[in-house]
Amino acid sequence: MPALPYGSKVERDLSYGPDPAHCLDVYLPPGQPTGPVVLLVHGGAWLIGDKSNPGVVAAKVAHWLPAGVVVVSVNYRLLPLADPLQQAGDLARAIAWVQNRAVSWQADAARLVLIGHSAGAHLAALLGVDSDLLREHGAEPWLATVLIDCAALDLVAVMRAPHHPLFDRAFGSDEAGWRQASPLYRLRTRPAPVLLVHSDQRPESAEASRRFAAAVVALDGRAEVCEVSLSHRELNTQLGLQNSYTGQVDRFLQSVGVP
Repeated sequence: MPALPYGSKVERDLSYGPDPAHCLDVYLPPGQPTGPVVLLVHGGAWLIGDKSNPGVVAAKVAHWLPAGVVVVSVNYRLLPLADPLQQAGDLARAIAWVQNRAVSWQADAARLVLIGHSAGAHLAALLGVDSDLLREHGAEPWLATVLIDCAALDLVAVMRAPHHPLFDRAFGSDEAGWRQASPLYRLRTRPAPVLLVHSDQRPESAEASRRFAAAVVALDGRAEVCEVSLSHRELNTQLGLQNSYTGQVDRFLQSVGVP
């Protein structure tokens, strides 16, 4: 459990849907009303991971709560109980739940930012380009997105090239399914502003980030790419620490009005 800044509190394991995995934690800042909301989507190859993992929340909570930001960390169903498209549906359900309840935390639902890492970034990107899936679960588009080290933005390219077996487990052998689960192929209208962070140790993430950003810009959208000299894991655990990486993310968020 992460240590909370003085005066902050947490509401744990709040249910946003019918499945036991449909739960989230809400970290509330000390007495600063009408603040923004940051929603964290953990990674784990669509198979593992948890909202309360210290690498997911600890540094981020310590960094953003004192600034008056409500931080939400969400769980969703995992393989084999739910495929990635169903997981994206779970996330849409969670977003709707957060948007509907933000006022009860003295938070501003219009200033909701999604931050996803790895597989969580894939789910956030997929929802960011699919308003139909969002609205199917009662959710509305959000303010901005931060995608951290995601190589799964074009699954057709991933699956046609040599790849880790985890992609076969998640996406199978059907090319039509790859396209359906690919944020790049689903991108048709301009999404919310997006920051794509990738590790300088992962050329596959760098290429995916650049191609997705170019596609967003071609739709007159805003997309920025940020290369960081940290590992895939460190990009998750060190966001929120006092370093240049956190500063780059903060500058992007400040440019859209957060905090």
